[in-house]
This record gives sequence, structure tokens and C-alpha cells, in this order.
Amino acid sequence: MSKKVTDIVEELVLPILNERGFELVDTEFKKEGNQWFLRVYIDKDGGIDIEECGEVSEALSAKLDETDPIKQAYFLEVSSPGAERPLKKEKDMHAAVGQSIAVSTYEPVDGQKEFEGKLLEFDGETVTIEIKIKAQTKKISIPYAKIAKARLAVTF
Repeated sequence: MSKKVTDIVEELVLPILNERGFELVDTEFKKEGNQWFLRVYIDKDGGIDIEECGEVSEALSAKLDETDPIKQAYFLEVSSPGAERPLKKEKDMHAAVGQSIAVSTYEPVDGQKEFEGKLLEFDGETVTIEIKIKAQTKKISIPYAKIAKARLAVTF
């Protein structure tokens, strides 16, 4: 079976990131309108800056030109995941304990599929969030396997 474009790109970009001490947050290869976009989201402790994104973009672009794994024309974008970065992996969830997160689930949990609140705990199987309903707070436990998407949430 042939590999997905994102898997190939991750194999190419990981050595570039590892030598700089950066982390791969996510990769996307998607069509928007009639254009294809290859997006690589990177980060490091203290945040990533535009020059560092540029360095990775240049190095990855050279690797992509060398191996030519993508046949159609596309735009390469290397950037920070932003303030509301996705929580894709278990280690991301562990790192987010104590922070505000937004979660959507595949199926309802306590009659809801969307939650936003403070991540109190993650034990590898269950995410425990403190949510506010009017003036009261409530703890809700969500099975990790039921989470469709999770991201950090900026609160004001």
C-alpha cells in the first residue's frame, strides 16, 4: 500500500526538526479551491519564530525537490500551530493539563459533543475537564477514544 503524503513528509521533516530541537505538531495536505497546500506545523519550548519556520521550509523544500514524492503542484507552508494549537497526541494532552482546552467528541458524552474548560487530568484513557455552566463548575470525564478533536483554547 502506498504511503500517504503526510507520512512521507513527516519522514522527511523529522530529521530537520530533530537537529534544531523543534517539534512536529501536525502536517496537512489538502485541496482548497483548485490549489493544493502542504502545511507543516512546528513548535519548540518558548515558541517558534518566523525565521525558524523559514529555515525549516527551505530545508524541507530541498528534500521534497530531491525525492519528489508529490506529483501535483502545491504550496508549502511551515508555521507555528498558533495559540489554539491542536492536541493530536497523548503527550500533547499531558502537556496541556492545567490549561483551557476545547474538545469535540465522536458521540455525545452527558448529552453533549462540544466541551470547553480547564483540563484537570489525563490518565491516558480519560480526559477530565472542569466546565462552567452558568455560575457553577462541573467535572466531566471523557473517554480519550471518543475524542474527535482537541485543541488549546484561548480564554479572556
